[in-house]
Amino acid sequence: MEITIATPVSFTEGAVAEIKRLMNAPDFDATNLLRVGVKGGGCSGMTYVLGFDQPTEKDEHFELEGISCIMEKSHGIYLMGMEVDWQGGLNSRGFTFNNPNASKTCGCGTSFAV
Repeated sequence: MEITIATPVSFTEGAVAEIKRLMNAPDFDATNLLRVGVKGGGCSGMTYVLGFDQPTEKDEHFELEGISCIMEKSHGIYLMGMEVDWQGGLNSRGFTFNNPNASKTCGCGTSFAV
């Protein structure tokens, strides 16, 4: 059963452009949706998940800037209000996460504690 929720996270214009660029690649599997989530690990306790995946029965669905997204229901408490950005510079390249729920983040920017 598909459950649609209010948008728990936001993406900057740069992040939206990069995600859509990835989705327009010739080898992109259009059955995959953008997964936003967390998993245990990293130097601060939890690590962000951002990638394309198949939905499961644990997922809630939301749409953001024309991008269909999924997130496990239990991850909302850690991610509500988070902003995802894309940095395309020479010294810093990749997605970055600005999470108001994080009490501590590590230097790599992909690991956090709550």
